Parts: sequence; C-alpha cells; structure tokens
Amino acid sequence: EPVAAAPAPAAAAPAPAPAAPAPVQGRADGRIVATPYAKKIAKKNRVDLATVQGTGMNGRITAGDVEKAAGLPSSAPAPAAAAAAAPAAAAAPAGPSPAAAAPAPLPAAAGTAVPLSGMQKAVGKNMMPSLQVPVSRIAMQMCTDELDALYKKVKPKGVTMTALLAKAVGVALAQHPIMFATLSPAGDAIVYNEKVNIAVAVALEQGLITPVLQDTAGTDVYEIGRKWKDLVKKARGAGLGPADYAGGNFTISNLGMFGVDCFDAILPPGQGAILAVGASKPTVVPVNGMIGVKTLMTVNLTADHRHINGDVAAEFLKTLKAVVEDPKDLVF
Repeated sequence: EPVAAAPAPAAAAPAPAPAAPAPVQGRADGRIVATPYAKKIAKKNRVDLATVQGTGMNGRITAGDVEKAAGLPSSAPAPAAAAAAAPAAAAAPAGPSPAAAAPAPLPAAAGTAVPLSGMQKAVGKNMMPSLQVPVSRIAMQMCTDELDALYKKVKPKGVTMTALLAKAVGVALAQHPIMFATLSPAGDAIVYNEKVNIAVAVALEQGLITPVLQDTAGTDVYEIGRKWKDLVKKARGAGLGPADYAGGNFTISNLGMFGVDCFDAILPPGQGAILAVGASKPTVVPVNGMIGVKTLMTVNLTADHRHINGDVAAEFLKTLKAVVEDPKDLVF
C-alpha cells in the first residue's frame, strides 16, 4: 500500500519588521551636532543621527557614537594600543614631584653670617648707583622663526645663539647711536661711542660677570662666536682679565634658557641701556586672516631716561625686531 506523503510544512510566518530606533534624548536646544567624520560614517551606513546618543562635549555626536549605533567596530585605538604607542619614557615611573622633594640643605649653619664673595661685593657696590638713575622700561614681542632657522645653519660652525643675538643687537644699535652713548659723570653731556661693545651677563656660582664683545656691529658673526667661546672658557676658569670687562656700552641679559617669559634688568652704571631677553615660545597668532603659530620672544629694554626718551628706545626696538625677523644679512 503506498505510503501517504507527509504534509508540506506550513509556510513560516514572516519575520516581524525591525522596530524603528527609539529617539534619544539630545541637546536641550533640539539641534543635532556631530563631528564631520561622524556625519560621513552616518551617511555611508545610513544611520539617522537623530537616533544616536552623543557622548561628546555638550551632546556632540562623535564617530564612535555612530559606529556603536551601526554595530561597527570602533575606529578609536584600544586603551592597550594607545598605551603601547606612548613613549617609553612616559611608562617609566616618575620621580618625586617638586612639591614632594626634600628641602635643600643649608649652605651654612642657621643664623651664621656668611660673608659675600669678592665678586658679590663688587656687583652690589656697582649696582647701588643705578638706583639713582631715572629709567624707562618698554617691551616688545618679535618673531624668531627666521633667526632660529639661521641659527641651525651657523651652529655647526661654532656660533652660539648668544653670539648670533649679540650680532643682531649690534647691527640694530649701530643705527641708533644714542642707544650706546653714555652720559658724562657730571650728567650734563652725552658721550657718543665709535663702536658697539656689548656686555653679556653670565651667571657663576660666585656671582654675576659681564664679559664684553667688542665691535659687534663691525665683526662677522663667526668671529663673534669664536670670541664668545673664548670669553666663556676664561670665565668658567676664573681667567678673565680687566680688558675682558672693559669698554661695554650696552648690556644683554638673557634668562630665556630658564623658561622666563619676560623680566626687567637693572641698568648697569655708566651705560645707557640694558636688554632683557625672554624665552622664545610657539604662540597662536593671526596670520593673513587665519590662525597660525609663530615663535615669539619678548624683550624688555631698560634705558636711562635722562638722555634716552621712550620714543627713541621704541624706535630702536622696532629696528631690532626688523633685524631679528629678517636676519639673512647677519651672516656675511
């Protein structure tokens, strides 16, 4: 007897249509704000941004939010990968913070009067007359991008930034003779000097010294570099002679290497002005109507107001700014 065929299975019921994504709570103002990349991913994967909960600042929808809503793998680096990409130095245990560092030991027993060194006494004695001089102080910012680029070229030939800066200041001073002129001891006449002789402040453990670079305006930058190297070597070895200090008619004091942004320097006796140089730092500035980054340095000028008026000092700083920002002719 023939076997009856099994009944055909009933047709499967159609799967229910996926429920529409529930709207999410967005920004208070009802706007949908998303990053450009998040919008791109949403368009590519047909994700309605109105259904995506933003986790960015002020409810902003990020690429990760859209990827999560679309069930896509996140493009953000995993924490482990990010940690692996960090520099090895960052992984090393940090030393104690400055706030937790032990106090420095006293150089002498508490309450003991430690005599000043001969150099400190001389510096103090020489600085006291400066308190009697009426001074003006002005400051100006200048871009050092071109000067820094030039320094990279001349550094392998033995030119330090101090030597290059002294050359720039010397060239600018030569265009303003009043800036490196001195007042007579009686204070009733101006004595003009033939050459620009720049004293550069150097800090030693025993005190502050100011060896002089002679004729910085008329000497090529490579020779200035060699002279400065010799002066520093002699200074570190206590070998500076009276001739190494003599004849300065303008001073540069630079604390930029310590990260100091700007400062005022004390006017040395017998000179008309001193330039205090701060650190060069990348700074966000407007450039041709756009936002750009330039390396800016602030210099502060302290000048004897008896014979150097503020407008005269400002004109000198304008010239120095022009030289620093277009320094190609410093090398000849």
